[in-house]
Amino acid sequence: MTTQNFVTPSAEGIAAAARAAGGKGLPPVDRWNPPFCGDLDMRIARDGTWFYMGSPIGRPELVRLFSSILKKEDGAYYLVTPVEKVRITVEDAPFVATDFEAEHSGRDQILTFQTHVGDYAVAGPDHPIRVTRDVETGEPAPYIHIRADLEALIDRKSFYRLAELGAHHPQDGESWFGLWSGGVFFPMIPSADLPD
Repeated sequence: MTTQNFVTPSAEGIAAAARAAGGKGLPPVDRWNPPFCGDLDMRIARDGTWFYMGSPIGRPELVRLFSSILKKEDGAYYLVTPVEKVRITVEDAPFVATDFEAEHSGRDQILTFQTHVGDYAVAGPDHPIRVTRDVETGEPAPYIHIRADLEALIDRKSFYRLAELGAHHPQDGESWFGLWSGGVFFPMIPSADLPD
C-alpha cells in the first residue's frame, strides 16, 4: 500500500513551481520529464487569450510565465515544471504573432516577428512560415514556428502587411506567391489562385 499523497494541479501551484525553477531566459522544459499530473482547466483561445477555469487571465506577467513552461508532446500541450506536467487546451496555436519588422527586400529580406507574450523569431530555416487554407472558405491561416514545436498564428493585420511584401517564385514546378526571409522562400498561395 502506498502512502503517496496526490494533489490536484492548480494554476497557482504550477506558477509557484515555475517561478522557483526560473532563471534567466527560458526554462529548459525540453529536459524536464516529470510525471503527468492530469488536466488543468486552462485554455488558450485562438486569439491568444489565456483562460483559467473559464475566466481570462488578466495578468500579462502570469501569462508570460505560463507561456515559458509550455511544451508540446504527441500533439498535446502541457505546462511543465521540474516536478509536474499538466495538460491544457489550445484551440489553434499557443501564440499569436502580433507584429513584425521587415529589413531589406527581395531574397535578402529579413522578417522578425513578435508574439503577444514577448517572444521574437526571425523567419528562416529555423523558424519557418507556413500557411494553411480553410477547406470550405479558402481563407488562409499563416503561422510561424517560435520554438520547440510551438507556433504562433500570425494576426490578420500583420498578414495583410506581409502580403504587400510578397513575391512570385517558382516552387515544385509551379508559380507561388509567398515571402522571402532569411534566404528562404515561404510559399503562401499558388499564383494561379490569386484574384485578378
